Order: sequence, then structure tokens, then C-alpha cells
Amino acid sequence: MTGEEWTEKYRPRHLDEIVGHRQIIEELREWAASWERGVPDERALILYGRAGVGKTTAAHALARDFGWEVIELNASDSRTADVIQRVAGSASQMGTFEGTRGRRLLILDEADNIHGNADRGGANALIKVISETTQPIILIANEYYEISKRLRDSCRGIRFKAIRTTTITSLLKKIAASEEIQIKHETAEMIAAHSNGDVRSAINDLQAIAEGRDEVLPEDITVSLRDSKETVFQVISKIFKGSNLGEAHELTFQLDETPEDLIHWIDENLPLVYRDPGDLADSFNTLSHADVFLGRVRRRENYRMWKHASLLMSGGVAVSKRHHYRGARLRPPSTWQRLARRRSIQRIEETITLKVGRHCHTSKDVARKELLNLIKRLMQDEATAPELAAELNLTEEEIAHLLQTKTTDKKVKKIYKTAKTTIKEKKEYEIESYAGITDPKPRRERQEITEEKTTDKKEREESKKPQSTLFDF
Repeated sequence: MTGEEWTEKYRPRHLDEIVGHRQIIEELREWAASWERGVPDERALILYGRAGVGKTTAAHALARDFGWEVIELNASDSRTADVIQRVAGSASQMGTFEGTRGRRLLILDEADNIHGNADRGGANALIKVISETTQPIILIANEYYEISKRLRDSCRGIRFKAIRTTTITSLLKKIAASEEIQIKHETAEMIAAHSNGDVRSAINDLQAIAEGRDEVLPEDITVSLRDSKETVFQVISKIFKGSNLGEAHELTFQLDETPEDLIHWIDENLPLVYRDPGDLADSFNTLSHADVFLGRVRRRENYRMWKHASLLMSGGVAVSKRHHYRGARLRPPSTWQRLARRRSIQRIEETITLKVGRHCHTSKDVARKELLNLIKRLMQDEATAPELAAELNLTEEEIAHLLQTKTTDKKVKKIYKTAKTTIKEKKEYEIESYAGITDPKPRRERQEITEEKTTDKKEREESKKPQSTLFDF
């Protein structure tokens, strides 16, 4: 492995290489194509969404695909009206070295930070630049509603959603293969799930964990991610013990957890710490109000309400109690464990239906709807189960799922062992047949028939022997 950061090494250079945003990519292409025909009505875009989902990468890939030059202003640049008018205004009016046909894309990162005294007049100056521009402009933001309404109205907003765990998992496996690092699907999935849809975070985690290794194991993930979990435990423990609203709320700033995640931690552990029924009732009432704000965030996409939800679930819970409690043994949210278990079950059923469908020459949907229950019933029969497991080449995990039991069950072990023996004998027979042996019966059957023939032959030979004397019987 080189010292190069993998986020840069594997950053998509073209729109086709970006994963998880197919519809958005088409919208960006259509918008860029409208600039190729002239100056469109929608002169600026706002690409918004959580960090690490590919907003800036998409903007640069768009420019590269269309052959545009790029001028980028980021967080280190001054955001005063004077600088925006001077730099952005000039960039939005000047042509390129290619003449009128070429375009220059102006990318303004962290657009949701244009506010406060340091940026006085910055939003108004930017609105003016957009209204007069002859070049395409893209604004990048994490919080859409932190941008002034007038500025939002002057642009077209495109939301980048968190990328699915399955998509990130596939990407991590490809990167690991390129770096000649072995990683199982389940291990990559653990890293992907911990990233909460942030591709950049997932790739950084993979690089950090894989440092100095040629294989990444599940225990490596557990050790690596332990620190962040301990931080969550420490913070919620202090929230439960505290009695100051402001201090409890400030504790949440130390976490790399969204309010959507934090509320599950508090909901899970609240009954373990607060013993008094009145304290529990008041605290859960406060927590329910926090959940109402989270619902509004999801419906309206107004992330400003996160701070209200965060205040209620931390400080509100801390001041709702009337008694002092000692610490308790805290645990991660059981909701996540149930979701992980459900995903695991779905994955196993998926592989079983694929095997059944392939064997029966039918689709996966037909196998799931019409054949899966039949397979489960057949697996209950002791005589049929090993043959069926061998025919479908089922794993211990899949057999246990069909029998609705654990992989450690003796019945599962017995079926799996018998099935493996059957598969091995079948392969040996196929090899022998290929080598020129035409007997259509497998080795075990041939052996039994040979033994029977040998016995019959001996009996016939014995019957043919002459009787030596009168007394020989």
C-alpha cells in the first residue's frame, strides 16, 4: 500500500464512475447540456446533502466530462461581498481560452456558511452574480435551509441522499481488491454500516484499519470502532447523571452521531438508569417531543430542527428527573441489532432462492413465492434433508435457516456432513466417468453390487463341491 489517501486515489473522475446517484447524474448532464446551447434560465445549482456523499466530486466530474475549466472558492476564502463580487463576478463573466464555445464552472463550496458579520452582504452579492452570470455556477452545501431563502430561490436545489450500505459495501470490496487486501462481504458491510451513508468516511476507515495488513477481519473492525462507541457510552452516561440543560446539550457536540442515531441510544438506556416511574414518564415525554422534531426534519428536510431535537433529547432528559441515579451498564440500541439480524436473514433467504431458482430453472421471484415453503417442509424430513442439501449445495447457515434453528444444532451438523459426503462421492464418480468408466452407478452403489455378486459366486461354488463322504454335510 502507498501513502496516498484512498479517498483521492479512488475519487471518481467522470460522472459514470459515481455510485449511488444515477438520477442526479442525469439531472446534472441535462443542466450542463442546456449551457452548451446558450445561457439557460437555471444558471446555478445548489448540491446539498450530508458530508461525504459526492457533491463536490460530482461537480468536478461534470466539468471534466464537458471540458469546462473550474474555478473553486472554498472555506479558506473570504466570503465578504467585495471578494465574492470581485472573484466570483469576474469568473462568471469572462470567457475561456477556447472562446465563446468553452465554459468556466464556478464552484462555491460551503455555501451554507455565507452568513454572519464576516460575510456581511455576501449572500446578496452572490444573488447578483447568479442573475448576471454567463457561466455555470454550482453551490455546495451540507444544510440546505442554512442558506438564505432568497439565495435558494435563485438556484435549483438538488439533494444528494446518503448512499446505501450495499452500494458502499461493493465499493469497499473493489478498493480492497485493488490494494490486494482480502476482506469478506460481512466485514466490508460492517464498515459501510458504520459510515451512515458517508462514502468518504467508509474509505478512510477501511484504509486506517487495513494499514499494515493483507487481510481485514471482523475483529479488526470491532477494535477499531470501539473508541467511538465508548465515547457514546460516556456521553449518554453523563447526560443521565447531569442536571444542567446547557451542559448536557454541549456534551452531544463531542459525538460523531446525528440526532437520528443518538435518540436510539437514549431510548434504549433510559429505563436502565432511571428507576422512578415519574422520572421515566417525564423523560420519555420529553424524548417523544424530540422525536416529533425529527419527524419534521424528515418530512420538510429542514435540518435546522435538529438542534431543537438534540436539545430535548439531551438537556431535556437530564432535567426531567427528580432523583439522582448511579451509573448502570449501558448497551447499544437493540433496534440496530434487530435490523442487522433482519438483513442477515434476508441475505440468507436471497442465496437460498437463487440456488433453488437456478436448480429448478425458474426465476428468483417464483422460487421465493412458490418453492421456498416447499423446500422448508422437505427439509423437515430426515431422509430427504441430506439429499436436498447436497442437490442445492446448501451451507450450514442456510440449512439452519430452513430448519429454523441455530448452526450449532446437531441436526444441522449431521445434515451438512452427510450432504458434503454425497457431493464428494458424486464429484469422484463424475471424474471417473470422464476418464472412461461408463458404469452409470456411483461408487457406493457399485461397491454394494460387487459385494453381492461376490457372495453369490461363493455360494454357487460351494454348492458345486462334491460330497466327500457320507458324513460330509
